[in-house]
Amino acid sequence: MRWDNLSAPPDEGRPDGSAPATPPLPLALPGAVARTFDTPEFAGMTFYEVHAKSIINRVPGASRVPFEWTINPYRGCSHACVYCLSGDTPVLMADGRPRQIRDLRVGDRIFGTERRGGRRRYVVTTVRATWSTVKPAYRLTLDDGTSLVASGDHRFLSDEGWRYVAPDPGRRRRLVPGERLLGTGSFAEGPKGSADHDRGHRWATSGGDRPDASTDEWLLGLLAGAFARGGRCSGDALRIGLPAGDVFDEVAAALEHFGFTSVREDHNLPGGPRQIRLTGGLRERLRFLHLTGGTAGRLVEGAPVPRGAAPRVAAVEPLGVDLPLWDITTGTGDFIADGVVSHNCFARNTHTYLDLDAGADFDRKVIVKVNAGELVRRELAAPRWRGAHVAMGTNVDCYQRAEGRYQLMPEIIRALRDFANPFSILTKGTLILRDLPLLRQAAEVTRVGVSFSVGFVDERLWRAVEPGTPSPRRRLDAVRRLADAGFPVGVLMAPILPGLSDDDESIEATVSAIAAAGAASVTPLALHLRPGAREWYARWLGREFSHLVPRYRELYHAGSYAPQSYQRELTARVRIAARRHGLHRGERGDDRRPPDPAPAPPAPEQLSLL
Repeated sequence: MRWDNLSAPPDEGRPDGSAPATPPLPLALPGAVARTFDTPEFAGMTFYEVHAKSIINRVPGASRVPFEWTINPYRGCSHACVYCLSGDTPVLMADGRPRQIRDLRVGDRIFGTERRGGRRRYVVTTVRATWSTVKPAYRLTLDDGTSLVASGDHRFLSDEGWRYVAPDPGRRRRLVPGERLLGTGSFAEGPKGSADHDRGHRWATSGGDRPDASTDEWLLGLLAGAFARGGRCSGDALRIGLPAGDVFDEVAAALEHFGFTSVREDHNLPGGPRQIRLTGGLRERLRFLHLTGGTAGRLVEGAPVPRGAAPRVAAVEPLGVDLPLWDITTGTGDFIADGVVSHNCFARNTHTYLDLDAGADFDRKVIVKVNAGELVRRELAAPRWRGAHVAMGTNVDCYQRAEGRYQLMPEIIRALRDFANPFSILTKGTLILRDLPLLRQAAEVTRVGVSFSVGFVDERLWRAVEPGTPSPRRRLDAVRRLADAGFPVGVLMAPILPGLSDDDESIEATVSAIAAAGAASVTPLALHLRPGAREWYARWLGREFSHLVPRYRELYHAGSYAPQSYQRELTARVRIAARRHGLHRGERGDDRRPPDPAPAPPAPEQLSLL
């Protein structure tokens, strides 16, 4: 889950309102300290210790969550990102021209793809983030002569689905010789801007003396001038209309010289204008524009991505060296790299709000608000703060691994305890048991909600989807410890994965284990796929369970949430299983205050799969 903005505590003059949103947290805050730790679990990571200006943040009203205030002492995660292509790889811009990926900037308009009416089509999208890294490089060669340099982690769209450049010890699907790669076809090299090109252009547009010998550059200038003079582009055709005469004949000959095929559409009208239409589809029309330096984005937009004539993979070979490689994030999740549909990294824009880039920084640089406890205490003491419920662990798990080193949560809990302010914690981290004495103290004076997220108990599925979290069994052991301490612990059965953990057998096994752990309630929640998690999960699903991809497209085609009908049916089956095991479904208002249970804070949403 991500917030589009974060707010300061309530303004003292507006008891029920929030102050204006605080500015993005700058990396170079006075007093910021960067630390690295020489331990395996934090290898390659940097922690930026900052003194934040506020800590209790208001959730935007548009968010579909049943709570209003949240505390997040950490920002960032440790998932590895996909880096992609050599810096000189051309990317198809919205005007139809190519530009090297290293030269792209945030906000640039380029072409991506999306499904419309059952077919994948080219659409204009925007660049949301750019970055680079150094990684082992591979060369991908196609049978049409295209050569791409990429990391082994990069993916291209083949006729069999998304495929990685190189294998890894896991089960991800890699490109193999013979597979077709979908796209527009390789980009032709543009004109060099020579004097010969300029002369050919002038001859086509205004006449003059024709040279005795025509160079390729003169002929390309001729075609560029003819297109500028009488060219037309539409979604399905490129035509050049000119008066009958030498120029028209020269254009026809030049097209043939560069391997284009065309048909005349002049209907043999005596003395009338002549018209010539390029054949060969979008691939040939783009090649014409790139050779001549023309622009025509409307030629591409909305056109379907062809499958039949796509080039085949000839070879994939490691280069044996580490090279600088570039990647981008786009609005569609993909882009066109030298004529091939190329997957980009999932959206990571939240880190850009912190003056960090959206690539490696998101994986390796974690913001630690070292003054979180002090801020909580100060903001709870503000005269206009009215003791609203505060939810924790709904964005980034507050008991992630870094908490074991920084120990921010004890002071936060002490402050909430001292002000008798109700709060709830949702976590997958068994580190919460460290703070059990504090939680019990807080529960004596206010409502304290403790919930664990356990979507399934299948160990193999856990290793595939949530490998960085404690196992479901360890989480359920923590539930038992908390229950034995007097807490009616709620379990958020989330995420339930369609086709993987939503069958009756999986539901029965999970609910049975939750009940055996002493949980007081279970609340089912079907997987929801917001941008970022959506791309990551789709990549994993296509690699591990490709047969389920059509079902997910059907369930999530309308947005981040599964249809209400599916959610109702799933909830009903979990309720039936819960009744068999003496559990009730957690509802809003269920209390988490031992030893006298009363209504509780609202059940938060699932923790992010990321």
